Amino acid sequence: MKAETLTLVLVNLAGIMERADESLLPGVYKEVGAALHTDPTGLGSLTLFRSIVQSACYPIAAYLAVRHNRAHVIALGAFLWAAATFLVAFSSFFQVAISRALNGIGLAIVGPAIQSLVADSTDDSNRGMAFGWLQLTSNLGSVIGGFIAVLIAPITFIGIPGWRIAFHLVGLISIIVGTLVYLFANDPHFSDSGAKSSNQMSNRTLWSEVKGLVLEAKSVVKIPSFQIIVAQGVTGSFPWSALSFAPMWLELIGFSHKKTAFLIAMFVIATSVGGLFGGRMGDFLSTRLPNSGRIILAQISSASAIPLAAILLLVLPDDPSTGVMHGLVLIIVGFCISWNAPAANNPIFAEIVPEKSRTSVYALDRSFESILSSFAPPAVGILAQHVYGYKPIRKGASESEEIATDRENALSLAKALYTAIGIPMALCCFIYSFLYFTYPKDRERAQMEALIESEMRELLSDTMPEGGDHSQSQPFELEEPYIKDRTIIEVDYEDEVDLDPDENDEKPILYASRHSL
Repeated sequence: MKAETLTLVLVNLAGIMERADESLLPGVYKEVGAALHTDPTGLGSLTLFRSIVQSACYPIAAYLAVRHNRAHVIALGAFLWAAATFLVAFSSFFQVAISRALNGIGLAIVGPAIQSLVADSTDDSNRGMAFGWLQLTSNLGSVIGGFIAVLIAPITFIGIPGWRIAFHLVGLISIIVGTLVYLFANDPHFSDSGAKSSNQMSNRTLWSEVKGLVLEAKSVVKIPSFQIIVAQGVTGSFPWSALSFAPMWLELIGFSHKKTAFLIAMFVIATSVGGLFGGRMGDFLSTRLPNSGRIILAQISSASAIPLAAILLLVLPDDPSTGVMHGLVLIIVGFCISWNAPAANNPIFAEIVPEKSRTSVYALDRSFESILSSFAPPAVGILAQHVYGYKPIRKGASESEEIATDRENALSLAKALYTAIGIPMALCCFIYSFLYFTYPKDRERAQMEALIESEMRELLSDTMPEGGDHSQSQPFELEEPYIKDRTIIEVDYEDEVDLDPDENDEKPILYASRHSL
């Protein structure tokens, strides 16, 4: 097996375990709530603690990915989240909250490294498909984590509750995957030995590297298309975070653990196939409509969530006998609302920044989006309890009273879920509209920067003596003054350029070179 293929396989395995770890707690909310004596608001706060720490650590991910082998960074993240997952399985509520917060550190440093590796290994014509496959394999991790958690939750082994065993199991597998990634995965930006790359990086002080990353982050944040995608991502990721209550909602309706696990698995599989479809269609439309194809597809996906979620949460009866209907609607919803990231967001990010800035753009995106979307689970809990009338089952209630209370709570939770899905998705669809004006200009600006970097690289290679210490495996890095200046490159796209040669004017030469790529 080729090194590149093996690396992609191992990176996708790491993505599987990352999502499996994230889906563990939502899959056993009901059991954890009973064991730790907490309500939906408290359960949502556990995810909030992890997400806040995760958001704060994304800049660390960008720094590590620039200075170190990204395969090793992914392995380190797997070891960290595995250790935190083991701690959760031994803990009380307070200790669970601390452990989930620590878990966010490991998860934070893995995601941007995985995404940038995928972006570096593809081009504009197949990048959407590659991210679609990444979404499919990552969602497989959600199926594994959620399925294992829900199925093992009601079991007790040697006096240990099943939900705690599920955490132990995922932690153990994560250690194995992290070890494989560390030993066999390869970062194309580093040589086989890593010696030249390490020596080149060691010439710069820690402060200069941090300063360079800050300047790079500032240049990325100033890109209008980045700002728009982050804005829609904040609203668009809110519903996905809110859906962590979906297993609890299905169980309150009356579905058994096995049926709930099956329905959630069908939903996640549908989102996986939908992501693959969205990525392929995004690539297709980008060749037919290069300035708008990806954006149109993303708007169709986000807009479809509003009526489909209403049918699922508000129209279908709260009756466990309607499992087939619930499953069918969950499949349709999952397939249609999962196109945004592989079809538009991730490919566009790779097109509007230089290659060496890709880890930074993915890290910053995750950081900004996670900050607000992390409030979705607590928001759903607060809405369900204080707006829509969710009531805990009173002590000593009969079985019939418990069933009646569960049905009422299912309706309250469904209303809270739809509030957290419908409104943010409408805003998400609207915000995408601004990309029609900024994306073409930002893409061409990035192409111009790539052209300038290429010309400077050629000039340096021509002036370097033979046998010089220049690593071809390490990407070309510009000096800090250029990083400052490159954010103010202005390209007039509307004025017609005069292509008549003029020995005193270099603009026609640059223009012709750019369009000959």
